[in-house]
Amino acid sequence: MAGVTLKAVRKTYQGGVDAVKGVSFDVPDGAFCVLVGPSGCGKSTLLRMVAGLERITSGDIAIGHRVVNEVEPADRDIAMVFQNYALYPHMNVYDNIAYGLKNRKTPKDEIDRRVREAAKVLAIEPLLDRKPRQLSGGQRQRVAMGRAIVRKPQVFLFDEPLSNLDAKLRVQMRVEIKKLQKAFGVTAIYVTHDQVEAMTMSDILVVMNAGEVEQIGTPTEIYRHPATRFVATFIGSPPMNLVPGTMQADGSVKVGEAHFRLPPHGFVPGRAVELGLRPEDMIIGGTENAFDMKVEFIEELGATQLVYGLLDGAQLIVQVPAGSVEGAGGTVRFGIAADRLHVFDPATGRRAI
Repeated sequence: MAGVTLKAVRKTYQGGVDAVKGVSFDVPDGAFCVLVGPSGCGKSTLLRMVAGLERITSGDIAIGHRVVNEVEPADRDIAMVFQNYALYPHMNVYDNIAYGLKNRKTPKDEIDRRVREAAKVLAIEPLLDRKPRQLSGGQRQRVAMGRAIVRKPQVFLFDEPLSNLDAKLRVQMRVEIKKLQKAFGVTAIYVTHDQVEAMTMSDILVVMNAGEVEQIGTPTEIYRHPATRFVATFIGSPPMNLVPGTMQADGSVKVGEAHFRLPPHGFVPGRAVELGLRPEDMIIGGTENAFDMKVEFIEELGATQLVYGLLDGAQLIVQVPAGSVEGAGGTVRFGIAADRLHVFDPATGRRAI
């Protein structure tokens, strides 16, 4: 198996449009790396450059210790799973899985062994004689994965493979993909715009925006210590609340009548900042960094409630256990621990504390 290394990889289209702007990161051998970001951020373009389906404008891509900039896709020893499955409609499941091996002139007995092994792992053994039109979406995705598995590649590439599935099946398939990747020990790069998928599947999370990498780290690192305002609001559901405030002489941030005391820092009084508060980090009746919020609206989510209100004119969402707040119109006191506060520079969008 092999890791993947990208060094200052850039993709510029005709007319000077930069789709990817000098991206660099490493994916260690056997790791599951997820590229996440909004539509148009460059994540799929980056994946296609790793696959060799898009030529890079500048920089280097290495698989293992081999730079593959000029290597044809078929010679990169990668397997790619697409959003649309890309199955041959006239072939049955067995032949779809075996197709790549047949093209490589693999011996028939070896093809049969690999196909049946993959079918067993993917629980599609009874489907080998069926045509794609006779399969559900989840079954088709398993066949597409089977075709990738039998090749025994150095790297798996996944381009939003679950976006055509319903919500329940997506949860099931993302667990299966992660289990299979770990079982085979193959390096994987997975593209998605779904931050829940990204958080639950990744060992390494790469958050992209407008062709650039905003932050790289583990899901927990990125969730608890977002490097930018964009990451703070993109990762997390509901997203982080951001409210404008002003630094005070005692080291706190003043938001309206509320004061939020921070860990020690070197900010000067009077500096404008943006204070970040995760919805689930605020506690009803908390005494640390307490503030009052008038409740405007409540969303009931079964086990939890989303409580909407205003803090000095800024919209605030608080997530609390079900039954904690009875109805809109009243005022509720919340508190939040100092080590759960985030501070961003409103001019640059970068994390300040």
